[in-house]
Amino acid sequence: MPAYEYRCLNCQKRFEVFLKFSEYGVKKVICPHCQSENIQRRIGKVRVARSDESRLANLADPSSLAGLDEDPRALGRMMREMSREVGEDMGGEFEEVVSRLESGQDPEQIERELPDLASDSPAGLDDDF
Repeated sequence: MPAYEYRCLNCQKRFEVFLKFSEYGVKKVICPHCQSENIQRRIGKVRVARSDESRLANLADPSSLAGLDEDPRALGRMMREMSREVGEDMGGEFEEVVSRLESGQDPEQIERELPDLASDSPAGLDDDF
């Protein structure tokens, strides 16, 4: 049985009512706080389930990657969002780098100050940086 959200226009309190689909729009709904019939249906937030591939493809959209070379903060935000989408703990080093980027630190300066990061990368990834 779905829960429908309402707001009383008299006492301004919000409440939920469980109704069968057949009852919606037919059964009279009253405020449980003040017994008023002067109520308004609230439409709650809608969640859309997406696949991992869809979420990551959206993040890799070229239009969202524009300007990352010039703005370390944007790069840090993008990296943090990708981490959230993947849903895995990326480790302390990742957090350190992303925090520095989000504060506006230059990526090359981060590399100079944290030289051991590149040596911890999986084989073959060092050449891309």
